Amino acid sequence: MKQTLTSCERVKRMMEHRDHDRVPRSDGYWDETIARWQAEGLAGSTEQVWQLLDRDFAHLCWSWPRPFPGRQEVLEQNEETRVVIDGFGQKTREWKHRSGTPEHLGWECDSRQVWENRIKPALRATDLHVHVADAQAQYAQGRTRERWCYLAGVEGFEATRKIMGDELAMIAMAEDPDWIRDVSRVHTDMVLRDFEALWKAGVHPDGVWIYGDMAYNHATVCSPAMYRDTIWPDHKRLADWAHAHGCKFIYHTDGDIRAVMDLYIEAGFDCLQPLEAKANMDIRELCPVYGDKLAMFGNIDMLVAGSNDRERIEHEVRSKLAAGMATRAYAYHSDHSVPPTVSWATYQLIIELLDRYGNYE
Repeated sequence: MKQTLTSCERVKRMMEHRDHDRVPRSDGYWDETIARWQAEGLAGSTEQVWQLLDRDFAHLCWSWPRPFPGRQEVLEQNEETRVVIDGFGQKTREWKHRSGTPEHLGWECDSRQVWENRIKPALRATDLHVHVADAQAQYAQGRTRERWCYLAGVEGFEATRKIMGDELAMIAMAEDPDWIRDVSRVHTDMVLRDFEALWKAGVHPDGVWIYGDMAYNHATVCSPAMYRDTIWPDHKRLADWAHAHGCKFIYHTDGDIRAVMDLYIEAGFDCLQPLEAKANMDIRELCPVYGDKLAMFGNIDMLVAGSNDRERIEHEVRSKLAAGMATRAYAYHSDHSVPPTVSWATYQLIIELLDRYGNYE
């Protein structure tokens, strides 16, 4: 396809495994990465990088229901960290001045009784978790710029981990799966309520992009059978809502998800992102097996990019572009987000490689 498409047309055709002009693009960056790049010559911030990348996507909202919206109670602090209880009833120690995973210290929801008597009623009583006017404004801007517009939200497995913590959630999946199903179902109800409110307000996106990390570096955190029995039905509900409204469905999860990809296809997922390379995900192996059923979005290894070795980086980008483009269903993204180990010169090289090798004949 020789003519130039709009971003919306380009992503739509990619999602449908149809011919299009070039690989669609998006990416995410650490705050520290942008700061490094500014010191190395970047004129501007994240928005300027997206312009140079020629990003094709427009984010409209973020739905992450929590039982106690706005809660951020500081219990103690020092020069480097603070301990807070947040809107999920989660107690964490977090960094004040830099990015990083917080230390998890405890959860208010430490039993099914607390869930039933306090957390679930509070969650069901909350107002919308999206700002309708903001989403309308972002939608208008996205349409003006002819971007592929999407609603974003968080799914039920991530909700269980936020509300009760990993350890209790894993125990409950084995010993009290009805509790896990209930948390996931109530959370999903709230997300779909948010999306319905936006739809009724005239925000009609092209896609739904759902986030939830359900794997680590060599397997999913629960068995495929346990996932199928507890969380999968709500994943299917989210995908069904998207399809009923004429939208495509993107699912984000870190980790090695190879064992559940057939379940994703059964649930109706259209696209997987970010395909974490350091967790054994490699589209050069996945595309020949799944490329006719799933669009692939990401997988450019940031450990390779962080080496700032031009030869290694060119091989990484060029070989994975070739694998993805063979399916007509691939979009560029880092395999998670771009860390501050990647220099500004390296990222400019990645954009140059996309320009050189990411165009269809």
